[in-house]
Amino acid sequence: MGLSLDASVALIAIAPFLAAILAPLIQSLAGRFAAWILFIVPAGIFIVLLGLAERVVAGQTISTAIGWVPSFGLTLGFFVDGLSLVFALTISGIGALIVLYAGAYLRGHRHLGRFLAFLLAFMGAMLGLVLADNSLAIFMFWELTSITSYLLIGFDAGRQAARRAAIQALVITNIGGLCLLVAIIVMQQLSGTWLLSELRGLEGVVRDSAFYGLVLTLVLAAAFTKSAQFPFHFWLPNAMEAPTPVSAFLHSATMVQGGVYLLARLTPVLGETSVWTGTLVAFGSVTLIWGAIGALRQTDLKQILAQTTIASLGLLVVLIGLGSKAAIAAMIVYFIAHAFYKAGLFMVVGGVDHEAGTRDITALGGLADKMPVSFIGAALGALSMFGLPLTVGYFAKEEMYLAAFGGDWLAWLVLAVLILGNALLAGIALLIMIRPFLGDALPTPRKPHEAPIAMLSGPLILGGVAVVGGLLPEWLGHDVLAPATLAVLGVEAEPHLSLSFDITNPVLWLSVITWGLGILVFRQAHRIRVLLRRAELAIGWTADRAFDAVMFGLIRFAGAVTRFLHHGRLEIYLFTVFAMLGLALFVPLSLLGGFDWIVPTADLGDWSKRLVLPDLRIYEWGILLFVLVGLLAVLIAQSRLIAILSLGIQGTGLALIFLLFGAPDLAFTQLMVEVLSVVILTVVMTNLRLDARDHRPFEDWARDGTLAVICGAGVSHLLMLVLTGTFDSRLSDFFAKTSVPVAHGANIVNVILVDYRGLDTLGEISVVMGAGIAILALLRRRNKPAIAARGEP
Repeated sequence: MGLSLDASVALIAIAPFLAAILAPLIQSLAGRFAAWILFIVPAGIFIVLLGLAERVVAGQTISTAIGWVPSFGLTLGFFVDGLSLVFALTISGIGALIVLYAGAYLRGHRHLGRFLAFLLAFMGAMLGLVLADNSLAIFMFWELTSITSYLLIGFDAGRQAARRAAIQALVITNIGGLCLLVAIIVMQQLSGTWLLSELRGLEGVVRDSAFYGLVLTLVLAAAFTKSAQFPFHFWLPNAMEAPTPVSAFLHSATMVQGGVYLLARLTPVLGETSVWTGTLVAFGSVTLIWGAIGALRQTDLKQILAQTTIASLGLLVVLIGLGSKAAIAAMIVYFIAHAFYKAGLFMVVGGVDHEAGTRDITALGGLADKMPVSFIGAALGALSMFGLPLTVGYFAKEEMYLAAFGGDWLAWLVLAVLILGNALLAGIALLIMIRPFLGDALPTPRKPHEAPIAMLSGPLILGGVAVVGGLLPEWLGHDVLAPATLAVLGVEAEPHLSLSFDITNPVLWLSVITWGLGILVFRQAHRIRVLLRRAELAIGWTADRAFDAVMFGLIRFAGAVTRFLHHGRLEIYLFTVFAMLGLALFVPLSLLGGFDWIVPTADLGDWSKRLVLPDLRIYEWGILLFVLVGLLAVLIAQSRLIAILSLGIQGTGLALIFLLFGAPDLAFTQLMVEVLSVVILTVVMTNLRLDARDHRPFEDWARDGTLAVICGAGVSHLLMLVLTGTFDSRLSDFFAKTSVPVAHGANIVNVILVDYRGLDTLGEISVVMGAGIAILALLRRRNKPAIAARGEP
């Protein structure tokens, strides 16, 4: 059983991709039941992960590896420890509910199968990210999350806002992805390993290196862009253009937590420094307050939840930055609490929008009578967000206050930021729970009624689990917090979670202050919103507008560069290419002593030993003369047709050289290519006057002629210098030795082309084929007007 569970770790990341491939087919065959069938995949993954929990709680790490690129020592390794298990269970558990929710939310949509495929592919990418041990695999899955989220955000491609939001998210997160790739490569060069499990024991190698600042900057850039930290936060609210199932899954519980997971996983490698702590706490604090205040400015329920997600991500980064056992424990509990209540609230908001026709909080009221089950789901989520006792959110708040309590004035400042941020989030939680559902009923675009069971199951289950988890603090501390903290810090945290309430505990009174401030924020929400919108109008600048300005400037710059480099003048293109060739030939030769043979020495007769001149026979001189005659014919040709035909003389001369030196197959190939080239050029040039001669000014003739002589002399000189060296026969010996036994071919040249350079040859054939198709298309385009003029069918 243990072996099968270990092997299943790799299957966990692969199964969603297989389901994604089959999703459109299942949707077309099963119709409305497709989501229930696909629900089996994430639900099964959740059950398999639960089967690993007992071993993880006991302190074990379950790992497996698949051969990836053995020649480079790369394996596709996966492992499950306390941290990855918490994230993977959250992804698969919430993902299972989201699949059901999406099936009901988009019922009847003609592209539902495609949407479910994108959703499952994203799930696979996120599971791969949190389970992968190989850092290159982490990068691969990291980029897959960006690509699949791009497809999901822009799912409604008919709307410009959706397309813009998808491109913006892709641009921002991909910048971070490239930074992550560079950081991974640098860490591998410093530590000599691609595996995170091995890197953990070598943390001093990175932290004590001169490249620590570079690696830290790159990792923070990757994490901040993915997890929407200030100043990269603006893409997440725009991503709400996606359907609500996407918002509930990607931008609350999973994708945006990718950066948080990366920071937590690399804490042993990069943490425990003042730069790490200061940077994370500073940026996280700004993001927390910025997001919470931004939520109060909104009236769209999805936008309110999006802004609170930004705030919560900032709070998680602050806790990782603090880095103590209590702070990491608080981070784990808050991650769980946030995933539960935020995904549930998003699903409730989607249900309200689906059934009432609006998400505007100022246009909603009294929905509890018409949608009582939705109200219960909203209340369960909002109370956990408020941090009320007997919910997981309460213990998260208590643990983070304990982590920041005491210490120097900076610790007190961090504590004040946490209290203010939690108070703002508590007020917003009351706003979401009360304003749409209680009070007087307001007219809505649709007559409100209860959502389908598939859309209600998610908020009820997640809200119920948040309460059940709050009723079992000892289990939460022992089976969840301790293994996860052990995975991050290498030591288990002592759980402080308890249902007992000690009025002498100052942390309890900090919670009371938070609740009081939260109620005050709720009561003054309208005034705060008015003031914030006035301030925004007065400033007239947002990060989102700055992004548009940067992208517009980038496009204009790219256009200017394109116009400068791709001006359409073929002769300038060719001149630039050959000028660079001349520099590439003569500059290295000059620096490496390629012209030392010219310097006089005492022994004037030894210059010939420094440079090997060709020792040609009479008939070889004849072929050379033949080629020179062809060159002269091209230069003095009186018409375009004669110039084209004269070009074939050089190719024919080269074919003769191949033939003389024992390569008849190459000679035949060269001859065929030359004949074909001349024929194609002649056919194409029939669009021009072949009896005309192109007059060229003397300055063009002198410029191009000089450049041709320089390049020809450089190539000839280089080849003669090569002949002065000792011939290294290792490669030719290898081909001769392996041609028959390995490639089963006696003709070494053919074996090289077909086997050893198979992909290269395929590429060359593809280029020739593409050129031939293009020429054929041009010829057919030219012939159509003539056929039409004659009236032929």
